[in-house]
Amino acid sequence: MDWLTDKHCFLIAVILYGFSMFYSVFLWRKGFREHNRVNYFLLLIACAFHTTAMVKRGFSLQRCPVNNLYEATTFIAWTIVASYLVVGSWSRLRFLGAFASPVLFVMGVFALMPGLDLHHGTKPEFVNGWSSLHAALIFLSFGAFGLGSVAALMFLTQEHDLKFHKLRAILSRLPPIQRLEKVAFGLVTAGFVLLTAGLSTYPVLMQQKHGVYFKNDPIILWSLFIWVLYLVLLVMRSRGQGGRRFAWGALGSFAFILLTFWGFILLSPLHNS
Repeated sequence: MDWLTDKHCFLIAVILYGFSMFYSVFLWRKGFREHNRVNYFLLLIACAFHTTAMVKRGFSLQRCPVNNLYEATTFIAWTIVASYLVVGSWSRLRFLGAFASPVLFVMGVFALMPGLDLHHGTKPEFVNGWSSLHAALIFLSFGAFGLGSVAALMFLTQEHDLKFHKLRAILSRLPPIQRLEKVAFGLVTAGFVLLTAGLSTYPVLMQQKHGVYFKNDPIILWSLFIWVLYLVLLVMRSRGQGGRRFAWGALGSFAFILLTFWGFILLSPLHNS
């Protein structure tokens, strides 16, 4: 696929995410009782094009492709679909794709908006491995948080159907709400560990680039707030505040990330210098 640019590959991936989203409507109408494999393979093919787009961009720039809003959005979306493909290999959790595909499609359309793919220079530069590792860990954590929020949404949907005695809750092959809560908790925990590891590289980066271990920067303060937010959520869960509260917390926390990340990146002198 040498004739395809990274943007072409990503556009194909977004189109496939759109097909998956519309096919998910069919799954909802059928109560998730069949044909979930089709949706899984749609996302698998989309992920292949998405991965190709990121690899092409990474090799062309000789660095981890997370330098602007387009690249950051595509990276977060990739971590979500990659995490889903791993979890979805277990057939009883394959239904996560019906909830993940709309998120992936919306993120893909947003990433393709004009003006987001801005380059600060035409000459590729290789940034040391610490910078790439820092970015990769942070965005992988966002992917885990995103998939955790999908599981939380499924939990809330199943709970609502059971609460109102809907036949769909009885006929559906969705996993029990207890299992969905455990999946959401596991994914949020994994995301928290990745976020902690990513933030731990920050002092090393600051020492290398600026000769100090800490700089007051909006995106750093935002990242620390996200870390505290998920820490509180996990502590509440460990103290028995799970179920509906944890699900709403996981869903709301990731929504907050999506709604505020871009603004704080634009306000960050460290990421726009």
